[in-house]
Amino acid sequence: MLSATLWGGLAAASLLVGFILASRGLSNRTVGIVMGFGAGALISAIAYELIPESILHGWLMAVAFLGGAMSFYLGDWIVDRRGGQDRKAIGAGGNAGDQEGGSGAAIFIGTLLDNVPESLILGMGFALGGPVNLAFLVAVFVSNIPEGLAGTLSLEAAGRSHRKVFWMWASLVLLSAVCAGLGYLIIRLLPGANGQYAQAFAAGAMLTMIADAMMPEAFEHGGKLVGICTVLGFLTAAVLAVM
Repeated sequence: MLSATLWGGLAAASLLVGFILASRGLSNRTVGIVMGFGAGALISAIAYELIPESILHGWLMAVAFLGGAMSFYLGDWIVDRRGGQDRKAIGAGGNAGDQEGGSGAAIFIGTLLDNVPESLILGMGFALGGPVNLAFLVAVFVSNIPEGLAGTLSLEAAGRSHRKVFWMWASLVLLSAVCAGLGYLIIRLLPGANGQYAQAFAAGAMLTMIADAMMPEAFEHGGKLVGICTVLGFLTAAVLAVM
């Protein structure tokens, strides 16, 4: 369980990398390209890791997959309505006057919504006795960087101090680590649990997140080069998956 918790925290620690980059004047185009690479890596992890391991067949697996998609969609809709719609908006830092005062908490909750399924799956993988899923770990790590960067700009635009934003991200890294440990416990404590339905659920949720938030933002700021970078991200994670 300790190993699962540590790896879950490591995967989410790239949020702090994004936090650091937010103060380095990185161009929106560069962030968009990185986001495209991360999206490609996540799509590859879903295709080569989550779906095959979930053994997606039968109507129950289909229900789990669609349930994950709908759960993320509804949760994301609620977060957006409460002011968290800019948690992945790369250019949000320039719209400080448009941010509602309460949007910072919604951005934080929305980012946690993105990270929960990823962390749970990492923990479940450890409980099932497998090695560290390097492809999935790298995909999650890379995809969190632009989210940490864009979220930092949005939170500071909403009136949060630089120091407070750091501690918000640090606490979210800790929460992600706890979720990974929880994923481990779920498999260990529930007789006969193998994580297949959870993997299908997470795959649906993550694919919805990529299509809804990551890719539109990446193409808006990164331009046509994002298409190539997405393919490179997919290829990188695919190679790691079959090694």
